[in-house]
Parts: sequence; C-alpha cells; structure tokens
Amino acid sequence: MPSQAALLIASFLVTVLVCAKPLGKLLAAMIHDQAFVGCGAIEKGLFGLCGIRRNAMNGYHYLAAILVFNLLGFLFLFIILLSQAWLPFNPQHLPGLSWDLALNTAISFVTNTNWQAYAGETTISYFSSMVGLTVQNFLSAATGIAILFALVRGFIWREQTHLGNAWRDLLRITLFLLLPLSLLSALFFISQGVVQSLHSYVDYTSLEGVKQSLPLGPVASLESIKLLGTNGGGFFNANSAHPFENPNFLTNFVQMVLIFLIPAALCFAFGDVVKDKRQGNALLWAMSLMFIVAVVVVMYAELKGNPSLTLAGGDSAFNWEGKESRFGLLASSLYTVVTTAASCGAVVAMHDSLTALGGLVPLWLMQIGEVVFGGAGSGLYGMLINVILAVFIAGLMIGRTPEYLGKKIGPHEMKMAALYILITPLLVLAGTALALMTEAGRAGISNPGPHGFTEVLYALSSAANNNGSAFGGLSANTPFWNLLLGLVMLLGRFLPFIPLLIIAGRLVKRNIQPRSAGTLPTHGALFVGLLIGTVLLTGALTFIPSLALGPVAEHLQLLTQSAAGSH
Repeated sequence: MPSQAALLIASFLVTVLVCAKPLGKLLAAMIHDQAFVGCGAIEKGLFGLCGIRRNAMNGYHYLAAILVFNLLGFLFLFIILLSQAWLPFNPQHLPGLSWDLALNTAISFVTNTNWQAYAGETTISYFSSMVGLTVQNFLSAATGIAILFALVRGFIWREQTHLGNAWRDLLRITLFLLLPLSLLSALFFISQGVVQSLHSYVDYTSLEGVKQSLPLGPVASLESIKLLGTNGGGFFNANSAHPFENPNFLTNFVQMVLIFLIPAALCFAFGDVVKDKRQGNALLWAMSLMFIVAVVVVMYAELKGNPSLTLAGGDSAFNWEGKESRFGLLASSLYTVVTTAASCGAVVAMHDSLTALGGLVPLWLMQIGEVVFGGAGSGLYGMLINVILAVFIAGLMIGRTPEYLGKKIGPHEMKMAALYILITPLLVLAGTALALMTEAGRAGISNPGPHGFTEVLYALSSAANNNGSAFGGLSANTPFWNLLLGLVMLLGRFLPFIPLLIIAGRLVKRNIQPRSAGTLPTHGALFVGLLIGTVLLTGALTFIPSLALGPVAEHLQLLTQSAAGSH
C-alpha cells in the first residue's frame, strides 16, 4: 500500500508540473500585458468592440473596476435564479429559488466559492446552470487571476503609477486562457461518458420494479471550468462522486490535474516574468512539500481507520465510509487534499465521514489561506503575502530592511500584509462563535460534541476562504445559514483585494534595487524552509485553539473509547 500511495502522488505531481510549464509561457505574456502570439489583431478588434481602451489604472481604479464587474455579475445571476421558472431550458419545470438561497448561491458563484446549499439536479435549471453558474465560473476565476497579475506587476514594473487595465486583463484571461482549456477538457470528458444534454430527465423502471428518474443536463461544460477555475460546484448533489460527472479512474485523475494546472502554471509564469526561474521554483517547492505531507497524513489516517472500530485480529479497519469505491481509498484521499489545498471544493468523498485526523488536514489547508497551490490566482497571491512576511522576519533577524525581488518592503506594506492575513481568520472565528451562540445556528448541527463543532468550523472556513466543500452533516439551507455564509463568502473574497492592490500600487512606484552582499537569497532551500515555517506559524497561532476543540478533541475521544473497549 505505501508503494501504491507513493506512485500515485508522484505520478500526479509530475503530470501537473509537465502540463503546467508550457502554460506558464502564455500566462507570463499576459502578466506583461502582451498579446499571445498570433492573437494581437484579434485582441485589438475585441477590445475595440467592447470599448476597452488602453488606459492604465492605478490600484484604486483597478479595484473599482473589479468590484463593479463582480457586482454586475452578482445582480445578473441573482435575477436568473429567482426567475428561472419563467426562463427557457427548464424541461423539469423547476421553480425559482427562495430569496435567501438565491442570494447565497449568487454570492457563492461570484466569489469563486461555489458553496451549494441545495441538490443541483432538483433545484437548478439548464438555463441557470449554463447562463448563470457556468458563466460565473469563468468570470470569478478570471477575477482572481487578474488580481494576481496586478500584484506581480507591482514587483516587476519599476517607477510606474499604474498596474495595467482590469478590463483588458479580464477579457484576455477569459477568452484566451480559460475558454480554450475548458473547451478541450469538456470534449475529453464527453468522450469518457460525462453527460452533455439539453433533454429532459429520463424516467425508467429498475430491475426491482422501482420507478426512477435519470438526470441529464449540460454537465461536461460546467465540469471543465469548475475544475480549471478552481470553482468546485457540481451539477449533481454528489458532485464529482456522481458517475455522470466523473465516470472512471482516468477522468478522476484528469480532474485532479486540472484543479492544480493553472495554480502551478502561475508559479512558472512568475519565475519567467521576474527573470529568475528559481523564484518560481522555490514557491513550487514550498507548495509541493506541504502538499505531500498533507496527502500522506490523510492517507495514513484513513488507512488506519477509526481506532474504536477494529477487525477480529485487533487491527483497525480501513475507513471506507464516505469513499467512492470506484476510485479507492488512496485516490479519494488524494482528491480530498487537492480540492481543499486548491480552493476548489469539488469532492469525490464525504468529508464529514473522514477520520478525525483525516478531516483535520483539509480543514487546516483551508485555514492557512489555501496557499498550497491554492485557487486560480488566489493561491499565488496568498503565498506572495507569506513571502513578504518571511522576508520581513528574516530582515529582523539580520538587521536589514526587508526586500523581495529588489523592491524594499516598508512598514506600510507590512501593515497591509498583516491586515490581509487577519481578514479570513476573523471571519472564520467570529462566524463560528455567532453560529454556536444562536439557536438558529445550532439548529443546523446534526452531531453534538466535537464533531458538530468541526462541522460549523469547517463551513465557516470553507466560506471565508472561498473553497465551497462542506462537512455534509450541517443543515445549512436555512435563512440564518444562507445569510451568514453569504456574508462571510463576500467579505472573504473582496476585502483581501484592498490590501493586495494597495501593496501593488506602492511597490510599482519603486525602482528595483541592485543585489548586494547583504541581500537575502529567496530561491534556495533555506528560504523555502523559512517560507514553509511562516505559513505554518501564522496558521498555528490563529487556529490551533479551535482545532483543539474540534478534530483533536474528537480524535482523543475515539482513543479513549478504544482504550475503554479493550479492557
């Protein structure tokens, strides 16, 4: 079993890195605000058609454009969900969503969270899925990548007052990156048996004589961008555990690769644009090492099983509860780590059925900001904030002004970095406290004790970090939970943009300083270790007390029960 696990992890990471490296070249051109080879005339025509000028934007103008763009997307989707009963492509005649569920869902997809407090096949029409949810999957992913572009330009451009043009970035990312990749992956999924249909559901009688309905729909087109854009919302309630979304082991492997593809490619692109590939490689090393450790822990925990449930010989049984038997325990564990490390939220296993320690890892991966590859754009800009913290800590140790890539990191940038780090923990912990203090919040908890606390903590961590996966035991489709999680998703997505663009706007005005004997190398093994330590330290200081009340307490409780049963 260990050799199988090692082979699976190694083959996955090698495939991701091999596919991501050439894609990094395309992304590097976009960061430089250059047209991709052969697309200059097409871009010029599209920009003219859309009325997009080459006017450059400073950080505040860039932020305003992003916020207006997403506000319009939210209103458009909210109206579609409320009125889907009167819109076309609704062969099942599904009614419009309630106002609170429509609000929650619209916020969820606009913020790249894709939290789903509903069963897709019985709630969302084909029109809402295609024109509403799928479109927002593209646009929310483009938003995160555009914000990253602005931040990276702050490091690589010198003595400028602008960060590019948000409208040009959004259009270029959507049409020349996300759309072609999504089309290719959708065709692959269709070839493997993923459903893509506008026909109504098919009624049939099973061999046992039970009348059932076979759900259909435009699944493959949603599936491709939900993975590439690290969105995560599935067409079916079972998400990627449903055979119509994920038919076989090959599609399961490809899905995991697609989730990591753009985050890994952005690291390669970063190395290209700063003209030092070692910088991008250092970030990849830090992400990969943390990812491998997380996968090993989850696999070990699930193979070890529940200590209070043992086989006749006294050995613990594998924890098969909630796993997709078509893919096996190892692949299900790998998918669990991939989707929570990458801010995706697509699932092939029931996270609520993980062992206490197995469930702690995906929860913690979200709580550290999903910087282990992370979401499309959001993973790398989160890691760059940790880089700023790491060089500041190193600067304190050696008594020098911190700098990164030749740009001095001043007190104002450090304040903004600290603010960025504090936003999501504040939302998670305050939201968890509010839910546990109110009757409406506690009403959704189906499991008392530490596990119920973990369900609540997981839901708020998922919402604040825009992941979208859940511990399924929490009944969250109520006005209280829809409004609470909607607000947390909204603030968790857009509040961090403010310090990010302030940092970018200040850095872009500075010149790049030449390296000196006292310059801290930020590409070697020592810095990789420092960066990993910074990520672990910020996560530990913030969330260890809450984790002790949830998964750690549950694990100790199971050990106590196991010891009592053995006597």
